[in-house]
Amino acid sequence: MLKRVYLEITNVCNRACAFCPGTTRTPHFLTEEEFDRLTDALRGETQYLYFHLMGEPLLHPSLARFLAIAGEKGFRVILTTNGTLLGEKGEILLSAPPLYKINLSLQSFEANRGGELKDYVNRCAAFAAKAGAAGKICELRLWNHGGLESLNGEILSLLALRFPQPWETNARSVKLAERVYLAEDDRFDWPDPAAADRGERCFCYGLRDQIGVLCDGTVVPCCLDHNGDVPLGNLFSQSLKEIMSTEKARRIYDGFSQRKAVEELCRRCGYARRFT
Repeated sequence: MLKRVYLEITNVCNRACAFCPGTTRTPHFLTEEEFDRLTDALRGETQYLYFHLMGEPLLHPSLARFLAIAGEKGFRVILTTNGTLLGEKGEILLSAPPLYKINLSLQSFEANRGGELKDYVNRCAAFAAKAGAAGKICELRLWNHGGLESLNGEILSLLALRFPQPWETNARSVKLAERVYLAEDDRFDWPDPAAADRGERCFCYGLRDQIGVLCDGTVVPCCLDHNGDVPLGNLFSQSLKEIMSTEKARRIYDGFSQRKAVEELCRRCGYARRFT
């Protein structure tokens, strides 16, 4: 069983972050019928569904229904959002029993520079506190070290007003309150066919712990294949078992087992170097 599946409910976003490569794929929002079919195909394959790969999941008009369907089928849901729509969709998230964790990408503010930082951080922090009180994990992310990070100090000061210090620090994050965490990390380079070849020595958890399902049903090896450059099959017409058993999928899996990237895109991925 896979640890997680990234099920992209839309590839449309309301921001254009400097750190995000975007996608050249046709804009699409999953219909309820499509979501029902894809989640049926994923039953028994994973416990955790991530409602994103590209796109802003809070944009989807059927978000509440999708959360309900996922819960009916026994999934736990995790989603990542830029937080700009929490005022409109926050209550949907807080009242959804299947929602296990919410990641708020605070680095998206500086990557766009729109609106007031104080208002944005206060809104995200207030939601995080409510989410924690509702029994959901909320992670506030600053994954921008080495990139656009000049506002990080101000963001941390604003968070300290909502979540008084001292904060409890562990190896991977900082605990701000019960079930509320701050995670800081380095900016990374997304895989890009036009990027420099980093060599074949590489390891990735793609196809081992996770896969991605794009909003047209295309199955890709990991959550960073934003343009579907490594298609393995389509979940609308094939079972996941069939897709994972293809020669292409096996070659990728076996390659990573030997610490080798056999796909050109994987050879050009900065994130995978963290595991090499």
